Amino acid sequence: MITGTPHSFKWRLVRWLVLFETAAISLVIAIAVGLLWATGYLIDGYENGNIDVLTDAIVRDGQNNLVVQETPELARLRREVGEIWFIARDRAGHRLSEGAVPLAFAFATAGLDRMNDGRFRLSPDKDSRPEAVVKWVDSPAGNIQIFTGTEGQLTLRRLLLGTSGAFLTIFVPMLLLLALATIIVTPIVVRRMLAGLSHAAAHAAHIEFDQQGVQMPIKGVPAEFLPLVEAFNNALKRLDEGYARHKRFLAQAAHELRTPIAILNTRVATLPPSDGKARLIEDTNRLATLAGQLLDLQRLGKRTTPFCPLDLRALAERVIVDLAPLAFAAGYEMSFDPADEPMIVLGDHSSLERALTNLVQNAIEHGGRRGKITFRVMAPARVEICDEGDGVPLAERERIFEPFSRLHPGGKGAGLGLSLVREIVHLHGGHVAIVDATSGGACFRIDLPPA
Repeated sequence: MITGTPHSFKWRLVRWLVLFETAAISLVIAIAVGLLWATGYLIDGYENGNIDVLTDAIVRDGQNNLVVQETPELARLRREVGEIWFIARDRAGHRLSEGAVPLAFAFATAGLDRMNDGRFRLSPDKDSRPEAVVKWVDSPAGNIQIFTGTEGQLTLRRLLLGTSGAFLTIFVPMLLLLALATIIVTPIVVRRMLAGLSHAAAHAAHIEFDQQGVQMPIKGVPAEFLPLVEAFNNALKRLDEGYARHKRFLAQAAHELRTPIAILNTRVATLPPSDGKARLIEDTNRLATLAGQLLDLQRLGKRTTPFCPLDLRALAERVIVDLAPLAFAAGYEMSFDPADEPMIVLGDHSSLERALTNLVQNAIEHGGRRGKITFRVMAPARVEICDEGDGVPLAERERIFEPFSRLHPGGKGAGLGLSLVREIVHLHGGHVAIVDATSGGACFRIDLPPA
């Protein structure tokens, strides 16, 4: 029994793929940053260390002058480097300086107002780290120009801010794109991969109880699900074998019963007339009917001849002619309401005749031996047999079609007649049910597909 809502394999796969991609991208970023930090590429080759610290430390006082605010990062820079030097200025002419500009860069101090960004190297190697830089930056004091050395290193806060910015501007869009592609593409891929399994499941959904030798197709089924499909096919095979044994048992039992029943009928017929003889004859007829019904069930499962067209109205007339004397003798009136024209259906003549006969006999047996039994044939291919007895309770209308199920346990029937009717009707692609009758009794309705 399934409890709760079953999980979707497709969407669970999509969710895990998105989580895996997120974790993978985050891990790649962490490894890349860690390697760059460990190798010193970001630290030793970083030329804006002093500028980064000074950018956060330079502010304005109450007179709008540029002043230095001692920040923890500036204090750390002073401890690591010692004496630092810088010149800071804004476009309004405010100027702030500290330390002595090295002689090698003194020439640049006079031309700072004509510079934007610049690098100053003492070494001719273009790939080496410059010894001084000049750069316009946005600081708490506004947009200012800073000219200073490059002794400082990249701070952890700047590294995290830069990494976060790169992650938000580059990797997050990439991640969203991957997630979107995963959500769209993965269901399509999974559906195509599981197409064989879906085909097998659809095939299994149309397997009926009376179909033997049917197997789920394994072509296209993924290898991971193949054991499940093979196990289901093996279960179907075992069910077929058990069903075949059951049918053989029914056929053999019915054949074995016919001979002793015939002998018993012969011996009972030789007895002198009495009330006991009448009851014995009734009991032997019941046994003969039971054996005949068992054989009918067995023959239904072995139908090899194709259906042929037959007139349902003519078949009903024949049943009425055969059973009317029995109904009159039991105290009933008979009413036959045929269709205005022949009702042609495809079927087996003897099987459908047996079904209609069983329903009329059931009405005679359970109609209360009073009132009228009505037999109707209506378009397109419907038959109704109604009585004026006590009817069938609503809760019992499905159960009485089960084998050996009887509405009244003390009745004379064996409980196979209505089951046989349902088997015959289903074999012909039709439907049998009990509907409410205007007379208050039971009304059995058979609908068959017209030819």
